[in-house]
Amino acid sequence: MVSIANLLLALLVANGAAFVAFWWDKRRAKAGAWRISERTLLGLALIGGSLGAISAQQIFRHKTCKEPFRSLLYLIVLLHIIVGTIWLVAPDAMSDFVRELAS
Repeated sequence: MVSIANLLLALLVANGAAFVAFWWDKRRAKAGAWRISERTLLGLALIGGSLGAISAQQIFRHKTCKEPFRSLLYLIVLLHIIVGTIWLVAPDAMSDFVRELAS
């Protein structure tokens, strides 16, 4: 079973990585240089970095109007809200689900 401390650490790392990736991509966009792919940015959000991604998107005004990127990012946030709510309401059911995925 995953401890709360390990889960929080993993989420901190994922959100930090997403935030830095958005910042770096915005910086590279301004310079007209090589960019981080949208797939990578969305992937970082999906693995748990959605809050860092949304924060960076708003702070740096990066990819705020780009579709379908923006909609996909908000769908990831919605998914995280749903999973987090289920985990808070029914932690045993979530643990069973994760065990099934792992096996």
